Order: sequence, then structure tokens, then C-alpha cells
Amino acid sequence: MIKLGCNSLVKDRDNPGGWIDIETMIDLIHTLRLDMIDFQLDRGFRSLESAYLRKVKILCHKYGLPIGFIGAGSGFVSAAQLPNGGVVGVGLSPDELQQRIDEVKRAVDVAVFMGAPLIRLFGGGVPEETENREAVWSTMISGFQAVSDYAAEKGILIGLHNHPPAAEPTSDDILCILNDVDRENFTFILDTGRWRGAPTSREDTSDSSADIYRYMEQTVPYASYVRAKIYKVDSGEEELLDYRRIVSILKRANFNGNMSIVYEDQGNRCGYAEAIGLAVKHLRGLLAESEE
Repeated sequence: MIKLGCNSLVKDRDNPGGWIDIETMIDLIHTLRLDMIDFQLDRGFRSLESAYLRKVKILCHKYGLPIGFIGAGSGFVSAAQLPNGGVVGVGLSPDELQQRIDEVKRAVDVAVFMGAPLIRLFGGGVPEETENREAVWSTMISGFQAVSDYAAEKGILIGLHNHPPAAEPTSDDILCILNDVDRENFTFILDTGRWRGAPTSREDTSDSSADIYRYMEQTVPYASYVRAKIYKVDSGEEELLDYRRIVSILKRANFNGNMSIVYEDQGNRCGYAEAIGLAVKHLRGLLAESEE
């Protein structure tokens, strides 16, 4: 049975640039009787000191909420915008690469402390127009390998999240990264809304070959986690993504992991708590239908 949870990362409408705090989100996710919670270390946390992390862990345990994953870092490639609006990848210097590796290693240590099995890391496409593309790609892969090796010693998995540090990916990009990293504890976190050509893509979506549902079909066999993006749901159903089709894709692939709601408001008339509640009802209904 697919388990349904929620990411704690929610923007605060009343505080531009701010985020709803962790404790408030834990209370909401408990009230909605969800199965797990996910965290992003640099959003909503008041501190990364052990005493505070311990309080968060104890509160989750009190509410019976396992921590599904902890998000960290910004990937192992940078990006630059071209005059025509396109995006290319930019390689990291050795010092930059080491800094980002060290940041993820610290997150792995936090995951061990918090009891989270998985770290979420950004990974996407590196456009063909990128200067020295092979070197940029190689550096990115070596970063994933370094943190995967460190995490393996701690019993932690590293999850590749289809989210651009450079370009939004296709399924081919994700499959190439998984193949090149080639680590037993390197897995895939499928984000329903962060593909090239997705409805909220930051890039040109006129590419007629982009098919986000085909990308999901091709990568779901490698997925151990799903991030279910929710954008416009005040009608009672997500309007920008076809979750009936997505749930069907997951079921055909015998996916049996966690599905975590990630709320990114796109003009909903209601507040975040009501919107997430509507998303829970919508997805629970579809998941129940798929079990019949």
C-alpha cells in the first residue's frame, strides 16, 4: 500500500520570504492523520543544534510520524543564464565541490540523529550547450558518489531528486545519472512536477517532445519515493497535474513506497492548511480507488 505523507516546506503568505515553522507543520500533518513527514534543513527549522533537533524528533515520535527524508544541499552543478534566456551548466571549482559535499555529509549526520533513512539531493539535466559539458557532468557524478559512499557507512540512502540545479531533466537525464553514479544506496525520488515541460516549468515548455507522464513511466521503476506536487487544488482536485493518471502509473509499476505532498501555492483561494487538507482527500480517494 502506498503511504501518504507531507513535506514541511510551505511558504508563509503573511511573511514574504518566510516559511511556516516546523512545529506548526508537524501539528497539521498529525491532525490530517498522514503517514510520514519530510523536512528541508534550511527551511522552517529554528536551529540545527542537537537540543532543538531532539525536540523535533520527539514531537514526531509522539505523533507517530516517521521522518521520510531530509532535504539538503543544492546539487553538484551550478547554472548560468544565456542572453537568449536559455540555461547552461557551470562546473564547480574543487573548493566549491568540497563545500557542497561537506554540507551533505553534515545532513547525513543529522539524518542519523533524527532517524531519517534518506537524504534528498537535487539533480537534473546538463544542457548540451554547456561549455566543457563532459567535465561538468563528471564533477556532478563524483559529488554524488562521494556523498553516497559517506552515507553508506552511516546506513543512509541518497535520493536523486529530479530538480534542476541547472536544467529541468528528462527521464534520460535521470537514468544516466543513476547509471553513472552506480552506488547501491543511491536511489531516485520522483517529483511529479519538476520535469522538462511540466506545467510550472521555469524553462521554455514549447518542446513538443516533452511528456512528463512518459518521463514518470520510464523512471518510476527506479523510484523509492514520490514527491506529489500540489499547485492548484481549491476546486477539490489538483488542476495542473493529472493525479488519476499518475496514480495509475505508480500502480502499474507496483510502487509501494511513500508519496509525500509538496504544496506550492498557485493562486488558491484558501490558505495552506485547507489546501493541503483538500490534497489529502483528493489523493487518498485516488489511492483507495486504485486498491479496489
